[in-house]
Amino acid sequence: MKKAQFTTRLCCFIALTFSIMLYGFVSPGHAAGEKTIILATTTSTQDSGLLDVLIPLFEKKTGFMVKTIAVGSGQAMAMGERGEADVLLVHSPDAEKKFMDKDFGSSRMIVMHNDFVIVGPAADPAKIKGVKSAADAFKKIAETQSLFMSRGDNSGTHAKEKAVWKAGGSVYSGQKWYQETGLGMGQTLGVAAEKKGYTLADRGTYLSLKNKLGLEILCEGDKALLNVYHVIVVNPAKWPKVNTAGAKAFADFMVSKETQTVIKEFGVDRFGQPLFFPDADKKE
Repeated sequence: MKKAQFTTRLCCFIALTFSIMLYGFVSPGHAAGEKTIILATTTSTQDSGLLDVLIPLFEKKTGFMVKTIAVGSGQAMAMGERGEADVLLVHSPDAEKKFMDKDFGSSRMIVMHNDFVIVGPAADPAKIKGVKSAADAFKKIAETQSLFMSRGDNSGTHAKEKAVWKAGGSVYSGQKWYQETGLGMGQTLGVAAEKKGYTLADRGTYLSLKNKLGLEILCEGDKALLNVYHVIVVNPAKWPKVNTAGAKAFADFMVSKETQTVIKEFGVDRFGQPLFFPDADKKE
C-alpha cells in the first residue's frame, strides 16, 4: 500500500475511533441511556445536510436524543453486528439483505432513494460525457487510464462502484490510475476535485458541495446507478441492551408522512431539485 493511501486510511480509522471514544459506548442501551439512541449511518446523509434537518425534528417530536456516527454503510452494519448502534440508515441493499439474513436486524424499511452520478473535470480526458451506460463510462476511464478516485471504504457507494466495474469487465484494482481514499463521500469528492480525477458519488452529496468542487456530472441516468436507502432496527434478540424503543421510534419517524414530505422538499430551495425522493410504503 502506498504511503499516501496508508496515511488517509489511518486518518479515517483514527477519526472513527475518536468518535467511538467520544460517545463512550460499549453497548448502546447500557452506556447511552434509554433516552439516547446511537444512529450509524452513511456519510452521504450527513454530508448532504439531510440529517441536520431531520434529527432536530425527531428529537423535538419524541424526546429521544440522537448520537450520529457517519461512516460507510459497511462500517455502519459492522457496528450493528457488534451491538454498537441501535439503528442504521444505510444504502447497500445486498449487504443489508445479508445483515438481515443473519438476524442482526429486527426490521428493515425502505425510506428514500436518489441516484449515483459519475463526476469528473470539465476537460473530461476519458470522453465519457453523455455516455448512457455507467459500465461503458468506466470502461473508457480504464482504457484511457484516467485518474479515478474510489472511496475504497466498503461503503454503499464503494459497493455500487465495484458492481459497475464488474459489469464493464474492466481491470482496475492495483492500477496506478485507480486510487482509494479510504474516506467518506464529501472528502473523496474533495480529493477528486483537487487531483482533477473522476469519482462515483451520490447525487445529494455532490449537489450539496458542487459549488466548492469544480467537478461536473458527466454520466447519469443509468438504472444501474439507483441508490436506495433503508432504515434498520438492530435486533435486541442479539443485543438485549440495544435501545429498541428509541430505534423503533426513529424508524417509524423516517417513514412517517411528515418526514417523507420533508425528504421530498429537501434541497429544492437551494438546487431547484430534491436531493432525495421519498419511498415509504413503496415496493422495492
